Amino acid sequence: MRSSGKNSGGGRRGAGGPRDDKRQRAGRPRPEERRYDQGPPGGKKGQGPKGQGGGPGAGKDSRDGRGRPTAAPAKGRGQGRRTAPSRPRELDAQIEERNRARHTEPRAKLPRTFDEPEGERLQKVLARAGMGSRRACEELIDQARVEVNGKIVVEQGVRVDPDHDEIKVDGLTVATQSHVFFALNKPAGVVSSMEDPDGRQCLGDYVQNRETRLFHVGRLDTETEGLILLTNHGELAHRLTHPRYGVRKTYLAAIQGPLPRELGRRLKDGIELEDGYARADHFRVVENTGKNYLVEVSLHEGRKHIVRRMLAESGFPVDRLVRVRFGPIALGDQKSGWLRRMTNTEVGMLMREVGL
Repeated sequence: MRSSGKNSGGGRRGAGGPRDDKRQRAGRPRPEERRYDQGPPGGKKGQGPKGQGGGPGAGKDSRDGRGRPTAAPAKGRGQGRRTAPSRPRELDAQIEERNRARHTEPRAKLPRTFDEPEGERLQKVLARAGMGSRRACEELIDQARVEVNGKIVVEQGVRVDPDHDEIKVDGLTVATQSHVFFALNKPAGVVSSMEDPDGRQCLGDYVQNRETRLFHVGRLDTETEGLILLTNHGELAHRLTHPRYGVRKTYLAAIQGPLPRELGRRLKDGIELEDGYARADHFRVVENTGKNYLVEVSLHEGRKHIVRRMLAESGFPVDRLVRVRFGPIALGDQKSGWLRRMTNTEVGMLMREVGL
């Protein structure tokens, strides 16, 4: 009886026990593992390709004992899937260079559409020129301190062309973004040129990383120190150096005395040089220590070695010469060899000096 009980119990487990359920599920694939074979296009459901049997038994050779798909048999050489050949490195380099040039080339200026206004807003141009924030520039306009082409602007939203319109604030011309202005305190021994073929130290050595090509306004002797202006504004540089506009330059010269009282009068009346008379606009003694004199000479001429030749012809050769002022721009306490960007006020004063 005990043995029959075991058999009966085992039969119940085999009929509906958990172990029998696991055995039955082992032969069926899970939903995510099932494979649904499809025939060729136009074929009927359950039929395989031509020359192969269809029906429910088709495709069983590609499954394992649990119904999961097995790996496809390896195909012979040349029968596998063909892959596209890799691009050569030279082609990749050309594509990269073309993409880089596309982003670095200047932006093309597109034609204006019928509904697009011309120019830029005036307060935006003023803010970019360093006159303050846009809100501060709007206040300048409200205070009637801004004029465009000789007319005072009294309303907001005026659009201008900074490359062609003349913009002034408090009567001083505002420099646009395309023009730059620098002041350099040139040391002694530096050649007044942007490049020197002999390899000597020149002005170009002090203006590295500049955003545009600069040129110097006038010249200073190699041994003369002091203020020299650098800009890319050609018309301004031309007028500052032309004798017609009479821009005054001021120098400090160290000479040996004693000095006669009539020296200043002689320099103002004119000293005869090899290339004609040269006259000083102003002369005064700044400092006197024994025989050492420091004198100030102002003149509007720009001939070569003009100050040195005038004082030497008068009997007082120059030991040291420094230019301390160019028109309204003063050297001040700027150290030797230092380059600084000129302020908008200074640029406006220079332009007013020459009528720009």
